[in-house]
Amino acid sequence: MNRADAFALLCEYVADPGLRRHCLAVEAAMRAYARRLGHDEETWGVAGLLHDFDYERWPTPPDHPLKGSEILRGRGYPDEVVTAILSHADYLSDRYPRRTPLEKALYACDEVTGLVMATALLRPTGIADLTAASVRKKMKSKGFARGVNRDDVVRGAADFGVDLDEHIQFVIDAMKGVAAELGLERGPGGGDVPAERDE
Repeated sequence: MNRADAFALLCEYVADPGLRRHCLAVEAAMRAYARRLGHDEETWGVAGLLHDFDYERWPTPPDHPLKGSEILRGRGYPDEVVTAILSHADYLSDRYPRRTPLEKALYACDEVTGLVMATALLRPTGIADLTAASVRKKMKSKGFARGVNRDDVVRGAADFGVDLDEHIQFVIDAMKGVAAELGLERGPGGGDVPAERDE
């Protein structure tokens, strides 16, 4: 298992740029947490990168992530990665409860990256000076980033044992390292700035 093969697998199954960016964002957060907590960065990063690789083809529960888990097992991915990916789906929690730090981290990082991305896309400076306070403010608006489950964000941080504001800031800082890949750089040469809006 290595990052290059995992990225090739992601690209094989995911054509949508938005879904690829989401997977890259979760990977960045997972790698940062692995470094911080002293876990294997490659394992945590690959789990983040591939957690939704089957979603474009099989978006309906429980096909996602069960179909993906079969593919990963067939390609020799370690059980801890496959189980972590299975455990990020709430509808499988009775079969795959989140017990390990890897499983809890993946769940904690998944939804919050969507809030960070959506907030950063509205800012003239992108993610460069984004703060947890800004994300929390947008989080209160029910019409903003409707696809992000706020309860999952709060529960994920609590189950992982991290303060929500600190967790959001940690994820922001991790995503800054891949801002160009995520389309979150702004300013001179940083791309167009979308109009401010509450969705």
